[in-house]
Amino acid sequence: MAENTEAVAPQLALQRIFLKDISFESPRSPMVFQEEWKPEVGLELNTKSRQVGENLYEVVLEVTVNVKNNGENAFLVQVQQGGLFAIAGLDDQQLHHALGAFCPGTVFPYARENIDALCVKGSFPALMLAPVNFDALYMDSLKKQQAEETSQ
Repeated sequence: MAENTEAVAPQLALQRIFLKDISFESPRSPMVFQEEWKPEVGLELNTKSRQVGENLYEVVLEVTVNVKNNGENAFLVQVQQGGLFAIAGLDDQQLHHALGAFCPGTVFPYARENIDALCVKGSFPALMLAPVNFDALYMDSLKKQQAEETSQ
């Protein structure tokens, strides 16, 4: 008698993109607009993911941009851009990679657009962040984690 071993074909589908949290601060306005504009841009990226249902995952990309002018804070933008993804048929390693690299890469353009819009609404020059290689960041993170595990 043949055994019924129906494998689920790998599936990954974006269900929804959403803005979870957003913040813009410009503590030195309006004086900052009277200075020569030589910005120093600091960028921080973090991701969080969690399962919210059967084969349903929330991935949140947190982007913080801190811009200084002449060594003083000009503005700070923080965005938490979320995505809801239906994922099935992946093994643990593939799922971890999808949640850590593919999904953040999918929501990043939306976060970048929101950051740019906030900068312009704050009366600053547009700030279109460069594309990010989330696969490379994911691999770096794995290497660091493996190095920490072997040093313990």
